[in-house]
Amino acid sequence: MSSVTNDPLGSLTSLEGVPSGFAATRDGVDALLRDRGLRKTPPQLTTESLLRGACASAVLEGSGSPIEEVRAGSGDETVQAAVRVSTEVLSLVPLLARSPLQAFARLHALAGKGSVSDDQLGRPRDGEAAERLRALSTTLLAPTAAPAMLVAAIVHADLITAAPFASHNGIVARAAERLVLVARGVDEKSLLVPEAGHLELRAEYESNLRAYAHAGGSNGVHAWLLYATEAYAVAAEKSPVRD
Repeated sequence: MSSVTNDPLGSLTSLEGVPSGFAATRDGVDALLRDRGLRKTPPQLTTESLLRGACASAVLEGSGSPIEEVRAGSGDETVQAAVRVSTEVLSLVPLLARSPLQAFARLHALAGKGSVSDDQLGRPRDGEAAERLRALSTTLLAPTAAPAMLVAAIVHADLITAAPFASHNGIVARAAERLVLVARGVDEKSLLVPEAGHLELRAEYESNLRAYAHAGGSNGVHAWLLYATEAYAVAAEKSPVRD
């Protein structure tokens, strides 16, 4: 996404249903996390959220490994890639704030390890992919009044539709979405499971990503953002806090 205005995401906040949708979803998320905040939150809840997210992301990427298999320390290559990413994603919060490009590259280096050659890890596929990554990084570094959830949704959709890396672009995009939600204060302990929200709504998820990539203009972006408000509500329902 790019814009000539000072706020590159500002125009999206005026799309019909988007501000109210994100506000309502954020209220629900805040209520869930405030309730948890009244009690001690053990680190095991974050670990469980990350595991559930990795497994859901891997299924969306084509994995057939059930979560029980992953808990036992096994699973196919795709889920192992997602788990590698999940173990380090939260450590990238400071890096995202100062260099989104490096954060995205690190996510791919983790996901693609052993699947692509070393010289492809963390590197864009070509010049066009590099430019898409630079544009997204510029957007993330610019001040914006857009809700943090909207920012996370745009990062996700831009990364997955641009497919800038040689492999595992879906895993990278969904991890980056979680990273933005943490870094921008929506979910500082990473208790939501946005990947499970997308898996629960898989048909809508995939169709709205296609619209984002191919519809042109603002229509596909608008549809994706409205979908994202629903997906984040499901992400809260899938949190281990609910157990």
